[in-house]
Parts: sequence; C-alpha cells; structure tokens
Amino acid sequence: MDKEILKTEAGCPDCGGTGWARAEDGSMRHCRCLASGRLQRLLEEARIPRRYEHCDLYSYVPNDPTQKRALADVRRFIDRYPLIDVGLLFLGPCGVGKTHLAVSLLKRIVAEKGDSGLFYDFRDLLREIQSSWNAVSQTSEWEILRPVLDAPVLVLDELGSNKPTDWVRDTMAHIINCRYNDRKITIFTANYPDTPGRPGEETLTDRIGVRLRSRLYEMCKLIEIRGKDFRREIRQADYRF
Repeated sequence: MDKEILKTEAGCPDCGGTGWARAEDGSMRHCRCLASGRLQRLLEEARIPRRYEHCDLYSYVPNDPTQKRALADVRRFIDRYPLIDVGLLFLGPCGVGKTHLAVSLLKRIVAEKGDSGLFYDFRDLLREIQSSWNAVSQTSEWEILRPVLDAPVLVLDELGSNKPTDWVRDTMAHIINCRYNDRKITIFTANYPDTPGRPGEETLTDRIGVRLRSRLYEMCKLIEIRGKDFRREIRQADYRF
C-alpha cells in the first residue's frame, strides 16, 4: 500500500496507532482508521473551498424541474463512475446550485469510490499561473498545471468568467484538450447560457470560442439549470443581526 495510505490515527481505540486490529474471527486486519486517514487526505488535496465544504446531495433542495433533473443526473453519474467516459457541463444563472452539485459530486467520488479529485475556480487558477511568472515565485507554471491535468476528476468552476483574451483562451484550450485526449473526467460550471435568451446576451461560445465549445459538446453532458437566485431569495431572508 501507498505510504500515505498507511498513516494511522495514534489515538485509535481499535489499533492504538499500529494500523492493525483484530477481526471477529481472531485474524489481524488493516484497521479502519487507515481508510479514514486516506479519505481525509484526499478531501484536503481536493482543494474544496471552505464555503463549499458543507455541500452534499442531501443539502441540495431543488426548487425547479431543471434542478430536480440535474440532481438525478448527478446521482446517476456517481452510481456509474468510473464506468463512464463523459463529464458534465452545468450551465445556468447565479445562485441555482451549479457549484453545490459539482462539489457534492466530487466529494461523493472521493468518499464512495476512493478516487482522487481536484476543485479549481478558473479565475483563481489563472491568477496562480500568472503569479508563478514572478521572479521570486517558488512555484513554476508546470507545478500548478500538472495536478489540474492529471486529476482523475476535475471540477473547473466559473468557466468563461475571465475576459476572453488570447492567453486565457490558450490556457483553457490546453487544459481542456489535454484532459480530453487523456480521457479524464471534467466537471465544468458556467454562468453563461448555451443560446442567448435575450438580445445582446453573451453565450458560453462568446466567452470561450466556437472550437472549445464544440469540444465540450463531445466531452460533457450538458445540464442546464434554471430557477431563482438562492443567495438572493433565501439566504438574504435568513440573515439576522
């Protein structure tokens, strides 16, 4: 087993930190605290922001038919993983639960399937890459990108939110194409619609370009979510001082 996996809990009542516990038949087995330690490590390495640590499928309350369908799609995805070869693309306005569902999916894959994953807000990823160009930076661009390219499951939040400069599009293309070629599962969220709902409204294609949007059609199932802004309609009503 991996050395990281063999980390034990020193105060474990079953093994006392040895990593071995006696089973009911008298034989010695690897202690359950090994799995607990590995799960904790995988969740920490997933980089899920504290604001979303509470997210789970049970805490997602659908208030629209599209939200109910999205929740059902996520449950089916988890059930079929890893026997699945396409990711998901959540599209919809702010506050309808796109990131909540994406994080919930990632956490379930880690906890139930034992696979590793990674969460990145695309805006933060670009900032980290740009910071690596600083002469005093201790981190190279490749050190930042490698886990993004290698993660078995990647959640890339807020795709298309940055101003679509040539560099931004080139970076998006590199990440998307590498993961596509390696058949890695990628979960995207974006606030832009697939087709304009009103005159002058920007679409995801406007933000990322025709070629990348076409690539996403091939590597992801589209899940469009509508509904009221949860943050504005419900959270604001809950705030008390």
